[in-house]
Amino acid sequence: MPSTLHDRENATPEPASRTGGNGRGLCVCVLLAICLFLSLAPSASAASKLTLQTSGGIAIAGAAGVYTSSFGTMNALALGTAQAGVSKSVLTNGAMYFSTLGVSVSSLGNPDTAVVKAYVSTNFTGAAASAMVIYGCPSTSACNSAGQFSTLGTSLGTEATLAAGITKNANTATIGLAIFLPDNDGASAFTGTVAAGPTVTFDLYVNGAVITTDVATLALNNSTVQNAVQLTLGTATGGLTITPSAPLQDPFSMNFGNVNGLGIGPATGLTTFSQAGGMIYSTPYNVLPIFTDMSSTAASIKVCVSTTFTHSAVLGLHDSASGSSGSFSSISTNCGTATSLTSSAVDRSTITRYLGLFVSNVNGATAYTGVDNATLTYTLTVP
Repeated sequence: MPSTLHDRENATPEPASRTGGNGRGLCVCVLLAICLFLSLAPSASAASKLTLQTSGGIAIAGAAGVYTSSFGTMNALALGTAQAGVSKSVLTNGAMYFSTLGVSVSSLGNPDTAVVKAYVSTNFTGAAASAMVIYGCPSTSACNSAGQFSTLGTSLGTEATLAAGITKNANTATIGLAIFLPDNDGASAFTGTVAAGPTVTFDLYVNGAVITTDVATLALNNSTVQNAVQLTLGTATGGLTITPSAPLQDPFSMNFGNVNGLGIGPATGLTTFSQAGGMIYSTPYNVLPIFTDMSSTAASIKVCVSTTFTHSAVLGLHDSASGSSGSFSSISTNCGTATSLTSSAVDRSTITRYLGLFVSNVNGATAYTGVDNATLTYTLTVP
């Protein structure tokens, strides 16, 4: 009846649990809203903010989640002075420049716990990407040596945890960032300054959430890569000891001890060979060329006697590639026409040569006994 239909239209609806299709629709909407709410961080931690700050290392500039810094000038041999706040370490395949910074989380409630993760969201480009690789160090380490750092991923899915367990009462952690410079020669070599550098993104997660509560970025601008070369001498197996004046630094020294024109009683590490007019005292030694960010992958090494023995008529220096009898030839005493040791030296590839000291067996007015010294100068040239 019409009156009955009118009464039903204005009647108060029954509770959702007892309605038909409309009630089921409401129930689904309510449940969906609850699920979405639970997947987000709790309201108390939703206001938590992530801040980057200077902490004994590189200077952090910026605010409101957008920061900048710089590692300054670097090279893959770690030569020279690093920028203030940056430490460096020489590795067997390059060098690492590393530093620390602080990550601070504000507005954490009790018993909220925060985690900070990071990844390289924008990397170096072109040849610079082969010359510089970004590393990170977690707050659980001191971040004061290269071995405590590992490569940072370049995508959100590979981000690394750098700080965990941050609470209201301890809301700041110290983490590490580093740039590794590998040996990088040939077509991929890079030198120069990257004014607008890569960006490291830091994500804040609270109470185990899978959605970030806050994000901060750090752009590492004005990173400069220099090329570098280094030539060192070292003791070879079975040879005389070569001693540097400081670790891997010249001048290097070698002592042949007591020698004579008959080859009697050579010191340990020396082999003697007869040669017209006297004796050759021979010892093996190592030459190690290192060069980075050079366009060439091969180098030349030459040697000359830059300061001859005072009694050069009795004593002379010779070179040999094999160390066998009859293979020694005089080393040039003119550094303008130095003696070539190799024209195809490879980066970090040890070359073994044999240094020969010729001792004359002459008698008479030109004979000499006593102490004498000479200096050899080695030159590494990379095209």
